[in-house]
Parts: sequence; C-alpha cells; structure tokens
Amino acid sequence: MSVVHRLTAGWLVDHLSFINQCGYEICDSFAYTGGVTFNTSVTSTGDCLATSASAATSSLRDDPIPGPGDAIKTEGKTAKLRYVFREEFFDISKPHIAAAPEEQLWQGCPEVGLPEIKKRKRKCVFNQGELDALEYHSKVRKLIWEGTLHLVQEGLKCGFLHRTTAEISCRKNVIPGHVGCGLAELCEMAKQFPAVNESDHQAVRALDDETSIPEQDLLSCVTENSSNCAKIVVLMGQKYLVPPKSSFLLSDISCLQPLLNYKKKYDVIVIDPPWENKSVKRSNRYSHLSSWQIKQIPVPALAASNCLVVTWVTNRQKHIRFVKDELYPHWSVKTLAEWHWVKITRAGEFVLPLDSLHKKPYEVLVLGRVQGDVKEALRKPEDVLPIPDHKLIVSMPCSLHSHKPPLTAVLAEFIKPDVECLELFARNLQPGWTSWGNEVLKFQHVDYFSLLQNE
Repeated sequence: MSVVHRLTAGWLVDHLSFINQCGYEICDSFAYTGGVTFNTSVTSTGDCLATSASAATSSLRDDPIPGPGDAIKTEGKTAKLRYVFREEFFDISKPHIAAAPEEQLWQGCPEVGLPEIKKRKRKCVFNQGELDALEYHSKVRKLIWEGTLHLVQEGLKCGFLHRTTAEISCRKNVIPGHVGCGLAELCEMAKQFPAVNESDHQAVRALDDETSIPEQDLLSCVTENSSNCAKIVVLMGQKYLVPPKSSFLLSDISCLQPLLNYKKKYDVIVIDPPWENKSVKRSNRYSHLSSWQIKQIPVPALAASNCLVVTWVTNRQKHIRFVKDELYPHWSVKTLAEWHWVKITRAGEFVLPLDSLHKKPYEVLVLGRVQGDVKEALRKPEDVLPIPDHKLIVSMPCSLHSHKPPLTAVLAEFIKPDVECLELFARNLQPGWTSWGNEVLKFQHVDYFSLLQNE
C-alpha cells in the first residue's frame, strides 16, 4: 500500500511503492533484443501488486540484464519482464539544507514568533509578499511540525524510515539527461500539423499490441488502455510505459478539445498548474501560465456534480489567494480545506529547515467541491466523509522535478469507489485515471525504470 500510516494528522505515504504497484510486467513468449518482434502486452498480476518496492529491488539478478525497453531472448518459453521505478530517485538520505541542531524535528517545536523569525534570519526590509508568506507560515508551522513528528515516529517504528545513517544507501542519484523526445516541443510542433476533420476522426484511440503510434493520432485524440495489462508505446523512437486502465491526452492548453470530445464527466480533478514565478522564468525549465490562462481551463465542462477539485499551489500567498478567491469561484467551486505535502528524508528529517526563508519543506493543496444540483450528483455528499481541513501528506520526495506524490489512496475515504478521475498538467499516468498535459508521458519513459526478469 502507498499509505504506510494514517493518523489524525494525516498520512505517511510511500510514493515509490505506489508506482511499483501499478503492474508493469511484460509477458512475452517470443521477444528478443534483435528488435524484429516485440510483444507489448504487460500483465498486472496479484503477486506483482502485493510486492513492495524494496522487495522488488532486492530481487535484481546478479547477471547483467537488458536496458529498459529491451526484451530478453527466451528460446520458445514465456518470459515475464517486470519494470520497477528506479529506487535511487527516492533515495533522499539527507536534507538538501540541514536545520540547526536546535531546530531538529526531534527537539520539539520551538515557539518562534513572526518578529523573531525576521530579526534572527535577516536584517533587511521584507516586501509585502514575503511578509504575507511569513504570516501564513507562522499559522501553520506548529501543525506541520507536530503532525510530521507523529507520522515520522510511526515510520521509524515500522522500519519504513531509518534514523541511523549507516542503514541509508549512499548511492549517487544520477538523473539521465537524455530522457524523452521533447514532449512539450512536440505539442508545439503539432500546431503545424494539418487540421483534423473531427467528423472523420475518432475521439479515442485504444491501445493494442502495436508499439508505434503516429504522432498526429497521439496528439489529436485521447489514447486509452482499457485492458488489465500495461502497454508500451513508441513515440519518436522513445518508449513509454502505459499502466493498465489508464488514458491520456498529450497536448498543450490550446488543444484541449479532444479531452472534451472524450465526453467523460469527472468526480475528482487534480490540477498542478505551471505557476508563473521568478524561479521558473530564470531556469526556463518549463513553460508557465498566467492566472488568466489558468482560469480558461474548462473545468466546469469536465466536472460532474459535486466533483472534488484539488489544486497544487506554491507557497506564494498570491497564488493561494488567487485559487481561493478567484479561480474556484470562477469555476463554481467552493473551497473546503487546505492540506500540506511535507517532504522528508529517509531518516525522517525535513528536506529543508522548516523556518527557511528561501524555500519551505512543504507545499499547499487547496481542496474544493463543484457546486451544483445535488439531485443530479453521481454521489451524494452524505455517502462519503466530509473533507477535513489541515491534513498532512508526509513523504520522501522524488528527486525528479515536480513529480508529485499520488493522491489516490489519501482521497479514497472521501470519494466513492470506481469514480472517474482526471489529472490536469500531469507528467505521469495512473491506473484508473485520465491524464492530460504537454508532458503527460514524461515520467513514463522506460529510462526511469529498471527491468527485472521473472522466470
């Protein structure tokens, strides 16, 4: 299970385990590395789902195995090739910036007031944005400190976390720099493709055992894997794993019509907007959207009655206020709660000092519900628990930028089973979800996975 522990404060989450429970196992009776034939069906078995990430990694063979995406010669018998996400991407063994001894999580939450933080940390004038951030932080810091401590203590008891540094791997986190084929650039190029006649074009493309998909087909309709198997798709020579029971649209915000043509109404919509800020502009890491552009996302057309909407927000108070005061009212969404994702190391420390002025070890989620006619709702509010305020999701972050933790398990008690779920601005896929974004396959690239062989 991806939820290691649940307490009143929130959840301790194992992100890596969630990925590896998605069922990436290839059954192939005639695959070989020569590249002539490659069967792409991937069977998701009960054993696969039950195996933890650590167990999967420990079962690696001593003899060399092919690189991700390559098949293994089997001489007439069926080989089961299982993919697992590379564990080193979650090997956060020490903080990015260590807290001072008196600020360690184990020392108890110091009572530091707003004026003291400003005096002790920096001797200069704060702008209004920084003052707003400090005021917000002063309100939530005790909740975050104490809730994280309780969840970390449970993680240490069960062995999920390890306080002793000797127990922590010292592997180097090597992130492949060549991964992918420029998905965002491909979406931009797609605007130059000949216009597609919607009356002649299918709204959904079902994945079969063919590996290659024409780029125009992938960019102009929703691609759906409705089977109980995972699939591999090849896009511009690059291989991507598609989990079972998932669907996706690769496009940018100017090409959302295929998602509307999919004609699904969603009970849960998770949004991770590319917020505009100075850091993003300087790094040029990804394109960003203005607040006005984010408001144009057709959430009302995609949402079912009483749809639960969850938006990831940076710690800038400007963005939090925008979501609560402008964006949600524009979409007829009522704000219900604020949650926090707290990032820790394998030893249970904050990845950054909690009172750091530069960056905080937590991010904000704003939860709300679409307001509509209850009689037309797919589920009545009384069928599920009300959304509580100030919950924590505590996990080791992925070293890959903007790889958010899964919300499926933590939202389970607040939604009915088998609801339709959508993630907007997604960079990876999940079973049971529809995902959209101009980098929607980014973290599905086979180079982010290791390949195991089961006889």
